[in-house]
Amino acid sequence: MAPLILSRRVMILLFQLYPLLLPFFLFQTVSTFPHKIPRLSRHHKVKLNSDNSLVIPAAISNEYKIYNYTQTLDHFNYAPSSYATFEQRYAINSKYWGGPDSNSPIFAYLGDEESMDDDLRAIGFLDDNAPHFNSLSVFIEHRFYGKSNPAGSMENALKNVTLRGYFNSAQALADYAEILLYIKTQFSAFHSPIIVVGGSYGGMLASWFRLKYPHIALGALASSAPILYFDDITPQNGYDSIVTKDFKDFSHKCYKTIRKSWAEIDKIASKPNGLSILSRRFKTCSRLNNSGELKDFLESIYDDAAQSDAPPEYPLVSMICKGIHDGVPKKTDIVGRIFAGVVAYFGNDVKCYDTNYYKIPSETSLGWDWQTCSEMVVPFGRGKTDTIFQASPFNFQQFSEKCKSSYGVPPRPHWITTYYGGHDIKLFLKRFASNIIFSNGLRDPFSSGGVLYNISESVVAVTTVNDVPIAWTYFQRGKMTQNG
Repeated sequence: MAPLILSRRVMILLFQLYPLLLPFFLFQTVSTFPHKIPRLSRHHKVKLNSDNSLVIPAAISNEYKIYNYTQTLDHFNYAPSSYATFEQRYAINSKYWGGPDSNSPIFAYLGDEESMDDDLRAIGFLDDNAPHFNSLSVFIEHRFYGKSNPAGSMENALKNVTLRGYFNSAQALADYAEILLYIKTQFSAFHSPIIVVGGSYGGMLASWFRLKYPHIALGALASSAPILYFDDITPQNGYDSIVTKDFKDFSHKCYKTIRKSWAEIDKIASKPNGLSILSRRFKTCSRLNNSGELKDFLESIYDDAAQSDAPPEYPLVSMICKGIHDGVPKKTDIVGRIFAGVVAYFGNDVKCYDTNYYKIPSETSLGWDWQTCSEMVVPFGRGKTDTIFQASPFNFQQFSEKCKSSYGVPPRPHWITTYYGGHDIKLFLKRFASNIIFSNGLRDPFSSGGVLYNISESVVAVTTVNDVPIAWTYFQRGKMTQNG
């Protein structure tokens, strides 16, 4: 196939796809001290078997075949130890594929900071579009997550100071390159264009993959990909500013109540038996040791609500605000109103509220902590009056000391922009990039670090006014825009 024809075909594929991009806007927030860097990927409420393994719907498990690829541990070194291997999982659904002679596309979802099982359960974008494009659907698990861990578990991997050095985005992209080329060979799909897809961290990987491996992926769909939230390109308060705007846009009264609540919590905590009073009023599962525990818990709730807000199906921000102002008597004090918001969010059938809910260790939280302490240094911070929260400026020295204490090495805050770019993004992408669609919901806090305007005719931005799991609804209503 002539290169020009192939290029046009890829662009037709991309622009047919971009109205359908935004099922990837549901996120989870993980709180860490002293500076939390929220987990980027979607928050999944999964159904588990009795042994805590993930339940995958039968229709999905029957259509997908799971494979293992013997992957190289270190793609960038020729020392003998670098030739070690591990088994990396990927999944393929060929039900709708047109076959090797049809030049039908391959849609590849690039795994992020969680098990591939979660993606297979939650991401319907590839399969929803496969019948229309006669495409081959591929999911690839990110190294060190799920069952693609060289050490067998995240805990073992992070204890091994040598092994965890191979746990980074560049190695992950090289993994994807190897597997995708292998799949093309196995299916004799030599002329099938590959479109890589990802959301949040996976969206960053998708855009970076297109830049680093343009001979493999002829296009990328990068949803909610905050590639500009590094090296102070985006203001530190960008994330919290949008959380603030989400609450203020729904109810200015709610915004003011939350903003006043922090000082009120500190005031009560400073009194004799103040922490006991707060523990009782918020029905905490254990007595608070300090007011920071409660405030961090509340902050995580508001972050989580803003990231996951998807009205009308999941109106989380409005749920909290209605609890604060509509679910209590008019004379209720500020603390009582804030607790009513917590009840509205979690439900009133909860016996007690665990302030460590967002701090419970998981494979994802452990892995993401390492990634943020090595290369994914996203500087979140805010001043005294610019957000709904109390002041908490990002202090890199403090963050670095925390990382050195945990892992024995300091973070590299400039590496992402050094390796992938970021500064002067408009000039850089205009000169060196093509066939990338960046999609963002403007109420998503991470959109503050995303590409929100067109760079060129083939590097475009697609935005929605509101986050919603079914972007097609917004396309039908004319709420999706291509931004120049």
